[in-house]
This record gives sequence, C-alpha cells and structure tokens, in this order.
Amino acid sequence: MISKREILEKLTNHIVQVNETINPEVKTYIDEYKGPFSQALKENYKIAEVEKLPLCQDTGIVEFFVFLGNEVILEEPIFSTLSEVVEKVYTENPFRFSLVSDPLFERKNTKNNTPPVVHIFQVSGKSLDIKFLVKGGGSENLSALFMLKPSIGVQELKDVIIGHVKENGAKGCPPLHVGIGIGGTSDKAMVLSKLALTKSFKERNQNPVYADFEEALLKDLNTLKIGFQGLKEGVSVFSVHVEYAPTHIATLPVGVSLDCYLCRKGVVKFEDR
Repeated sequence: MISKREILEKLTNHIVQVNETINPEVKTYIDEYKGPFSQALKENYKIAEVEKLPLCQDTGIVEFFVFLGNEVILEEPIFSTLSEVVEKVYTENPFRFSLVSDPLFERKNTKNNTPPVVHIFQVSGKSLDIKFLVKGGGSENLSALFMLKPSIGVQELKDVIIGHVKENGAKGCPPLHVGIGIGGTSDKAMVLSKLALTKSFKERNQNPVYADFEEALLKDLNTLKIGFQGLKEGVSVFSVHVEYAPTHIATLPVGVSLDCYLCRKGVVKFEDR
C-alpha cells in the first residue's frame, strides 16, 4: 500500500517548487547568457524564488506519466489522487487557472486547473514513479505529428524536425527542449514525445544509434540561431531526446513536442514498504 497522503504531500510540494524555482539545468544556461534581456531573465528567477511567485504567468497544464508497479496497492484510482494534487497546488498558491472544461463552445474555466492529463504505464514491482510536466500554452501549441513514409532516410527525418523548429521555435519562449517520439501509432508517438521531455538535458538514449541521432540533431538545431527568446543570441535548443516504439510496417509516426526555456518538470518516486 502506498498511501494517498504520501502521494499528495510529495507531489504537491514538488509541483509548487518547479513553478517557483528555476530548473538547475536551465539556471546554468541563463547565468552564462549575456545577450538581450539577460539581466531580466536572471532577476525573474531570483525574485520568483524569494517571493514565492510563479516563474511565468502561464502556470500551465499538468501532465503526468505514471509508472505503476503491478504489486502496488493504492487507496483510490491514481487519477483521483492526481486531480486532488493539482487542485491543491493551484488553489493554494498564486498560480493562474489555465484550463477550460469545454474546448470548443463555452470554454468555461474550471477554476482549479483540473483535470490533469494522466498517462499510466503498468510495470512490474512494488514501486510507483510519477513523472510530470508543467506545460505552458505557447510551447504546447508547437506540438506536431508527422505521418512519414517508412522508407524515409535519417537525414530526411532530421530535415522535417529542423524545418518545424526553424519555422515555429521562436514562438515557444526558447531555448527549447525538443522531445521526439518515433514509432507506435499516431497517438503513441505523441505521448512518447512528451515523455522524452521529462529527461534531464545530459541524459542520452540507451540505444547508441538513437543517442547519436539526438546529439547530431541537437548540433544541427543550434545552427538555426533562434537564441534566447527568439533574439538570435545564445543557444536555441537545450537538448534533444527521443523515445521510440515498434510500429506497423507501413507507417512511421513521428511526434514532436517542444518545451519552453523554463522546462518545468519533475519525478517523484514511491516505494511500497
């Protein structure tokens, strides 16, 4: 049994933290950046941490990736617990409510930033690992799905991704974190691209072929000179990560997700004791 209370406490604290405290990997890049608005970026994260204010007014939609061990027992469905976590975070802190209940017609705000988006992966064992993204609307709008020919070459695939970032990257508050999902079905590829965004910048794919692909694409993307906030100075992309899955012989789905320069993300691990 992993208690609901433990999940609530740990996750609530972590989501508040990533909204108010700069990602340490991002901080290194901001501190080294000396181009336009560099001082404003530095002051922003310092004030947010001291005053307990959000790093960005767009405090996003929370997306969870739940790796649930088959031996774990929960007190209630995990979606219910995660919804309660998000409601607690957003109603007890000065964070914007960014969700509307009906996406097309009335678009009424839910007034508590719920429901979150939850993806559940069943794994073996007694552990519960919950990864999450706090995703702003600007970078989310740049998500894309490409249904490509399975005969496409590696360089052609790179060109598709580079073209997408070149055309749209400046709109997503760069420097960007680029997540790529390859394979599965159309929906699987998009979920994989989001999951890729939960990785740390220096982490590389365990498959050396994909690791080389990540590094080569990162190098190519940084030749675009988009720069901090699209002002053409500093790095354009922090890192590139790929998640892949088996796919149908007649398909090559490729999902691309971009995260803004704040890269608000985290992981909380629970162990059944």
